[in-house]
Amino acid sequence: MEIMKDPVIISTGLTYEKKNIEKWFLTYKKHTCPATNQIIDNFILTPNHTLKRLILSWSQDQKAQPFNSASNHDEMVSLLSTIHLTPFKICSLKKLQSIIDLGDETKADFVQSGGVEVVSQIIIRSFSESCDFITFRACEEVLSILHQLDFSDLQKPEGIKAMAMMLQRGNSKGRFQTVSIFKKMAKSEYNFSWVIEDQSTNLFKSLLEFLSDDQINSTARSYVLEVLIHIIGSTKKNRVRAVEAGAVCVLIELLPDYYGSKCEKLLLLIKLLCECADGRLALVEHGLGIAAVSKKILRVSDAVTKLGVKIFWLICSSHPSMKVLEEMLLLGSVKKLMVLLHVDGHSSMKEKAVKILKLHGNTWQQYPCFPSDMKDYLKFLNDSR
Repeated sequence: MEIMKDPVIISTGLTYEKKNIEKWFLTYKKHTCPATNQIIDNFILTPNHTLKRLILSWSQDQKAQPFNSASNHDEMVSLLSTIHLTPFKICSLKKLQSIIDLGDETKADFVQSGGVEVVSQIIIRSFSESCDFITFRACEEVLSILHQLDFSDLQKPEGIKAMAMMLQRGNSKGRFQTVSIFKKMAKSEYNFSWVIEDQSTNLFKSLLEFLSDDQINSTARSYVLEVLIHIIGSTKKNRVRAVEAGAVCVLIELLPDYYGSKCEKLLLLIKLLCECADGRLALVEHGLGIAAVSKKILRVSDAVTKLGVKIFWLICSSHPSMKVLEEMLLLGSVKKLMVLLHVDGHSSMKEKAVKILKLHGNTWQQYPCFPSDMKDYLKFLNDSR
């Protein structure tokens, strides 16, 4: 019941949308015709040029029809009032989207008519019932509609709850659309606190799982980082929840593969999490924690180096164990802090490096691997207190 864009004929003689039948065969590994259930041996797809010409002709006729706001309003209200009852939800959602596409006036009418609440309920109900391919397609169409709206219209509880559920259980396209919407909201300084209260650690787990997905593109990864920075940076309570969701572990394991601006964002998140005691504990207890942060210092950018030093300052100023101090020395973290002492001029980064060495230099110089030529310099630092 959808308008086809690329109709193809399969061996049974029936016509399907190309991307959908390919998903049926290749993703779901089906060997039957969806409509007749016949077993298929020949998977050749033949373009249906006749149907495509008819569809294009019909679409042009539709576009040529004069705009009628009253008629569109009546049709929209009718669709919204019957959408939960019809078995052809995808077709109704497509029609709603075509009305919304007409301009800002119809978008405003959709919102004022309670459209956000109605379509959001499709996702909420879908995930409380059994989910099949058609259900997921309907949820995708809902997100396509929500994606076109202004962020101020998306702040309704039903809309946020629906998107959070799609982020947790939707497919890659649905999750990307959700993250894209959340990114717009983060940019507008939206307060996600009530969402965290409602979802607990689930929202963080979903964002982190999406970030860890090897299949997502660079844009999606950047959007997730921006959303996490906004939410985690807003309150200490959110930082604690993120740590409970395993954020430090995930971010540390991703860090070796990140460079440039994404590395800066990742380290900023780690720094924010280390501002709470649980975050610092999670980092030092992770086998790669100190090593991963240390490796990025002086190798990526000034911003990355500054963030790395801030992370070590947060760790070193909060009574670290001898094991942590020893690990910093053996993994080269102390050596890099010493290199920063030779940076010209004054800076907060250099100042923190000096403070760290003053705090723990006496411990580090007891180890044989501590550079002998730095012991005099360390003595100078201690004498200058």
